[in-house]
Amino acid sequence: MPPKLKRVSGTEVIGTFHRFGFEVHSRRGSHVKLVRVTEHGERQILTIPDHKELDKGTLRSIIRQASKFIAESELREFFYSE
Repeated sequence: MPPKLKRVSGTEVIGTFHRFGFEVHSRRGSHVKLVRVTEHGERQILTIPDHKELDKGTLRSIIRQASKFIAESELREFFYSE
């Protein structure tokens, strides 16, 4: 059986990606744009809704988006319960 997604807030997700070097670039309404620039000058962008509790589908989408830049195995401890 696959591990279950944790219930997390947008603020917790933003804090998690801050650990991976992402910084808040802008905010529009409840959505926060996070940006990280690699040593090669590539801009990596994630958009996170800053809601009290994120829908599981929304969290899955964020993980899928982030896994382009960060190995999913590194994200697992922050978003999945064992």
